[in-house]
Amino acid sequence: MKSFPRRRLAFALAGLLAASAAISGAREDVRADEAVRVVQQIQAIPESGIPDRLLDDARAIVVVPDTIKAGFFIGGRRGLGLMSVKTADGTWSNPVFVKLAGASFGLQAGVQSADVILVFRSDRGLESIVNGKFTLGADASVAAGPVGRSAAAATDGEFKAEIWSWSRARGLFAGVALDGAVLSIDNGANSSAYGEGVTPRMVFEGRATQPASASLVSFRDSLEEASAGARQARSRKEANAAAANGAPTNPGTIVQPIDNHNPATTTPLSEAPIEPVPAATSTSP
Repeated sequence: MKSFPRRRLAFALAGLLAASAAISGAREDVRADEAVRVVQQIQAIPESGIPDRLLDDARAIVVVPDTIKAGFFIGGRRGLGLMSVKTADGTWSNPVFVKLAGASFGLQAGVQSADVILVFRSDRGLESIVNGKFTLGADASVAAGPVGRSAAAATDGEFKAEIWSWSRARGLFAGVALDGAVLSIDNGANSSAYGEGVTPRMVFEGRATQPASASLVSFRDSLEEASAGARQARSRKEANAAAANGAPTNPGTIVQPIDNHNPATTTPLSEAPIEPVPAATSTSP
């Protein structure tokens, strides 16, 4: 009879664990849904968003919705977001969860919530974040990103920045300096979303023990749509620029003449000789 309380306790513990996992998974899905919102807002403002060239050439993208920045002389920034990388075939990977934190000093007071986007242009910064954490501006150069799909991406002079950053508090996205902010992997959130012991590299390579939720897949798909739109817009601009300079739209096309042993006459009809009609021959006796 004493075994019944133990069984009930075991069932209760199992139920609590399942409920905790469900709540945790729901919390991570909310983060993914908010990141999707940010990406969709980028697409909704093509003339004041991230330049097409940077979206098309990006090696990785970090989206941190609702980053809280607060301070009174000594301030801080903290946010929870997602990160996806460009795979070998040019598509986007499933995202991993990341954390962004940093401190600031100076004359400041108040609280502000803003969406932050980081675009990685090289693989060096990716190796650092996958292996743990790194500091923006110290472990990898970061610059305030230009705005406008047709803007020239040369804010840092010689286009050497490895990471470009944007922030959106209200209205349009704008470049923001994030030197000193630390970007790190959120291992707890990744374990809840993909299973215990899963590493960022396993997620990026599609080897996670648990499949990605619908919200995480939606974030990946939203990046695919944004990159595809940027690629098409970039191709149109390059084609229009080539046409304006007098270059053929498809210089690789070669037209070969077709052999014709019966060439068409070029003589106008009014000048062509009229052959006489032969007289009718009588057949009567």
